[in-house]
Amino acid sequence: MKLSDGFDARRLRPKGRSNWRYRIGATIAALLAMSGVLLIMAGIASLLGHAPALGEMNTNRAGAAVILAIGLVVLYVGVWLWRRCRRRARQSRELAMSPHLMKKHD
Repeated sequence: MKLSDGFDARRLRPKGRSNWRYRIGATIAALLAMSGVLLIMAGIASLLGHAPALGEMNTNRAGAAVILAIGLVVLYVGVWLWRRCRRRARQSRELAMSPHLMKKHD
């Protein structure tokens, strides 16, 4: 079958957006995850009886447990956001083919 001269396959592809917002989001998420790890380490160190890392808040066990819990939440949010940004940034911008069209037939 002959294609017409006016056919352009690039028109079928969706207009690609810039990846800058996903890169910035992944950077912020990595910083969140890093700060979560640091808070977890400070909370564990205080629970084990080492020198308080965050001043007066870590001198008692309840404050150390709060720091540890906040660190876990911040780490979870950072990893979740980082994975989401990376997935969106690597999303294919090519034509979407139906899976059954890609199968080989005998």
